Amino acid sequence: MKLSIPDMSCGHCKASVERTIIDLDSHADVVVDLNARTADVRTTAPAEAVLTVLKAEGYPATILR
Repeated sequence: MKLSIPDMSCGHCKASVERTIIDLDSHADVVVDLNARTADVRTTAPAEAVLTVLKAEGYPATILR
């Protein structure tokens, strides 16, 4: 799934988003495009779970596709 994460603006944000998703699913593949403020995520975790943990970390996201 591709996520829009508008509050992600720096390297620390990028690392936090990656860590948060990996903590949820240790086998997840996360590719962040900081300039576009998006993340491509391949995970077996439900989309709602990914959105919930990101929001809890301060990075509310929406699914683009």
